Amino acid sequence: MFPFRSLSSSRSLFWPACGVILAVTSGAVWAAPPPEAASCAACHGAQGEGMAAAHYPRLAGMPAHYLAEQLHLFASGQRQNAIMMGMAKPLSAEQIKTLADYYSNLPVTMAAPAQTVPADLKPRGEQLAMYGDWKAGIPACFRCHGPGGVGVAPSFPALTGQTAAYLTQQINDWKKDTRSGDAQGLMHTIALRMSDADTKAVTAWLAAQKPEAAVMGKTDQAGGAQ
Repeated sequence: MFPFRSLSSSRSLFWPACGVILAVTSGAVWAAPPPEAASCAACHGAQGEGMAAAHYPRLAGMPAHYLAEQLHLFASGQRQNAIMMGMAKPLSAEQIKTLADYYSNLPVTMAAPAQTVPADLKPRGEQLAMYGDWKAGIPACFRCHGPGGVGVAPSFPALTGQTAAYLTQQINDWKKDTRSGDAQGLMHTIALRMSDADTKAVTAWLAAQKPEAAVMGKTDQAGGAQ
């Protein structure tokens, strides 16, 4: 196993205070999807489960604050994606809140991923996700995104349950500054410290974790994907 180093390490001076309470929903019950969700479903699924084949992310169960923030960033152009910028810009603040509340309260229903972690990527991917690499100034993904990468409200999204291609694109966007809005420039800083090999390893490992294991805060050694 890779040793866990205390956050008192000098390597962690850039590290902000991250919450440790896992993302929860407000408990709202929706009799039917709001009208605004009709266009979202085409790419993100009828239940917000995402579309793995096209690498569109799942929205179900994500923190409402995070979802609303991303829509505002897309609308303003601070987060760049041609499709999402066009979809978000016409939305009012009230419509954004409605969509964020709706998707945050949907259950996570996607099936366990079919892919496995290539043997040559698994050790490094697991290390970065669970323990980080303090010598390289890279904290563990789970330090801010919660045990099992399930997400931490209000601003840290779930990582497990997303495809490797989607996660890779986000890391590359942070590197290129085409995605912003991260507190204290945290993700931009971390992404710049990750090599292409690091990105490939950690995204492959995260994408291969079974959703139910992620929800329970487990890893592949305790019920996740092998």
